[in-house]
Amino acid sequence: MADVPNPIQLQKHLKGVDYPAGKSDLIETARDQGADDTVLDALRKIPDREYDGPNAVSKAVADAG
Repeated sequence: MADVPNPIQLQKHLKGVDYPAGKSDLIETARDQGADDTVLDALRKIPDREYDGPNAVSKAVADAG
């Protein structure tokens, strides 16, 4: 199984995201919040679409992992 960040770790790096948010916004916010490569790689693997909230992002990360 791929190295997937846990939802708490993921959401810590997505604080302040203005939902709905696109994939590039999520990656940019996570990078600005000091996310490590595990979190950034997980976000790069999710489908490029709008996400309506943290749960949608967590689900996409889990499904992509």
